[in-house]
Amino acid sequence: MAVPPSAPQPRASFHLRRHTPCPQCSWGMEEKAAASAGCREPPGPPRAAAVAYFGISVDPDDILPGALRLIQELRPHWKPEQVRTKRFTDGITNKLVACYVEEDMQDCVLVRVYGERTELLVDRENEVRNFQLLRAHGCAPRLYCTFQNGLCYEYMQGVALGPEHIREPRLFSLSADVPKVEVLEQELAWLKEHLSQLESPVVFCHNDLLCKNIIYDSIKGHVRFIDYEYAGYNYQAFDIGNHFNEFAGVNEVDYCLYPARETQLQWLRYYLQAQKGMAVTPREVERLYVQVNKFALASHFFWALWALIQNQYSTIHFDFLRYAVIRFNQYFKVKPQVSALEMPK
Repeated sequence: MAVPPSAPQPRASFHLRRHTPCPQCSWGMEEKAAASAGCREPPGPPRAAAVAYFGISVDPDDILPGALRLIQELRPHWKPEQVRTKRFTDGITNKLVACYVEEDMQDCVLVRVYGERTELLVDRENEVRNFQLLRAHGCAPRLYCTFQNGLCYEYMQGVALGPEHIREPRLFSLSADVPKVEVLEQELAWLKEHLSQLESPVVFCHNDLLCKNIIYDSIKGHVRFIDYEYAGYNYQAFDIGNHFNEFAGVNEVDYCLYPARETQLQWLRYYLQAQKGMAVTPREVERLYVQVNKFALASHFFWALWALIQNQYSTIHFDFLRYAVIRFNQYFKVKPQVSALEMPK
């Protein structure tokens, strides 16, 4: 559909006002501390970026011409004759049209035109502020721009639910087994306090030694590691404990496959002997055994959080939410037993 010619429209950046921080607010004090330390960005959640504003008014009774003028601004590389549109008619407050080029609608701009006189009921500036805040925390689509009587934002893939869907338990209990933020904060504090007392040495670690990242050359008798995206300095016991956790697998996780104590002691004895170049005492092996199994808790915690983030953003076909729940469940299952282990005298 061709875009009607029009004169260039004025554009500007729409900046939301930042309130003056209260001297008693903690984030205000952190901001001052960060500034005095020379930090470029204050601590806390991401700051909302300025939203582009276009001086275009879209006719509510004939949306397409105005919507396509906006698309000229937001997607100048799209050929006007290739732009497709789709009207959404479910809303009862605003009018909505989708503009896209590719059939899969992976890059799709939604143009929403405010209903007549809805500003009497809705604070539109506050709406934009809420939009930006939720986007900064990964809970809303991208907000591309505002215009005189509406805004443009990212199309979210999925199906709009109907009354028959919202009764399904699989939809309203998706995060039922994911611990609340308060619980995660408590567990993180406990891990930091508990593990910091173990005196595990800091070494260069792979940090992701699942089975498929270990290559065995049977001819040369060599074992090599691949995929170093998570490699870096870390606690020695974390890398080993994480590797032991990976005995359970990824796609079909079974923690019955977690190595038994005798298997671990044998593995750790070989490791220490290779590291030290000499025989090691049972006490040294037992010490590393305790450290490793305690740091295995941190491995569960880390990969569970990783899976939650992946569930939000990854396009890979994998049930990240289910995997996060599995790791959290195993963490809480073994924590009482593992936390009771004592370092050898």
